[in-house]
Amino acid sequence: MSATDLKIVTTIQEAMMNSIKQIIPLQTVKVDSKTGSKEITLNFAVLVGLTGEIKGKILYKGEVSLFSSVGNIMFGMEIEGDMLKSFAGELGNMISGGFCTNVSANGMTVDITSPTILDGNSTISGFKEAVELDVLFQNNETLNIAVMID
Repeated sequence: MSATDLKIVTTIQEAMMNSIKQIIPLQTVKVDSKTGSKEITLNFAVLVGLTGEIKGKILYKGEVSLFSSVGNIMFGMEIEGDMLKSFAGELGNMISGGFCTNVSANGMTVDITSPTILDGNSTISGFKEAVELDVLFQNNETLNIAVMID
């Protein structure tokens, strides 16, 4: 990996973690990261497109219970069904917006597209590389994030 690629990966990881800490009202217990995946499997996820200097997609995947738990903490009520899907999309939107703001502090211009909800067993492929973060929260729920670069 070149020095430029390493800088981009580091920028992506730091910008994403800063956004998560600003948006999700749960303490982060542990974060694992990796690069190089060519295929990602999922059961429930939010997909947000990236445009600008980083072209690709951001995938936020986790158990439905994670999104429900975060919604409950943020709004003080159980969120389920269509409201849960809508909330998951908006959560992905908020984290992605914070990510773009944080990346811009490093001189890169990035924007996002509207979120898409993916519900059911599926696999995503067709991207050049992914920067992946597995974020374990204090409630023992994990949010898996993949910034897939085209």
